[in-house]
Amino acid sequence: MAETSSPYPVTLSIDFPDRPLDKLTTFFRPFVAIPILIIIGLLAGGTTEVWEGASWSMAYGAGGAVVLPTLLMILFRQKYPRWWFDWNLNLARFGTRVEAYMLLLRDEYPSTDEEQAVHLEIPYPDAEQELHRGMPLVKWLLAVPHYIVLAFLYVAVVVCVIGAWFAILFTGRYPRSLFGFIVGVMRWSLRVAAYAFLLVTDKYPPFALSE
Repeated sequence: MAETSSPYPVTLSIDFPDRPLDKLTTFFRPFVAIPILIIIGLLAGGTTEVWEGASWSMAYGAGGAVVLPTLLMILFRQKYPRWWFDWNLNLARFGTRVEAYMLLLRDEYPSTDEEQAVHLEIPYPDAEQELHRGMPLVKWLLAVPHYIVLAFLYVAVVVCVIGAWFAILFTGRYPRSLFGFIVGVMRWSLRVAAYAFLLVTDKYPPFALSE
C-alpha cells in the first residue's frame, strides 16, 4: 500500500465572500485601513509593509514575534514555552486578517481578537519529540528557495489585486480564480514563516499553493 503524506502542520483558509462587496471601502481601502495598519506596525516592530505580502509573514520573524528567545530555548533546552507560542500564533492570525483586508479578500474590518472569516491553524509542537535542537540555526537559510519564488508570486499577487479592485468596483464581486490564487500565496508564505521564523515545525514547507 502506498504511503500517504501527512498534511503540512500549518493551514490557512479564508471564506470566499459569495456576496456583493462594499465598493466604497474597496475604493478607499488603503486609507480606511490606516488605523489597523498602525496597530499591526507597532505590534510587529514597525517592519510591516502594505502591499509586499511576504513581508507580513517575515515581519513576525524580525519584529513582534518571539523568535530569537525561542531559537535559544529550543537549542539549549529543547523547549518551546506555550505562552510564547500563543503570542506568535495570535500575532500571525491578526496579521493575516489585516493582510486579507488589504488584499480586498474580505471587507469586514480586521478584528484584533476575533477569527472572523480568516482561519489560520498551527498546532503547538512537542519540542522534545518534533523539533531538532540545531535546526533553528539553519532553517532561515534552507528556506532561501522559497523566498525567491515568493518574491515573484507576490508580484503576481499585486497584479491580481489590481484586477480584483476593478472587478469589485464594476461588479461588486471578487473573481473566484484570483481569490484562490491569492489565498494560496498567503498560505505558502505563512508556512515558510512558520518553518523559518516561528520555528513551530521541522517539516520543510511544500512548494505549493494548495491546502
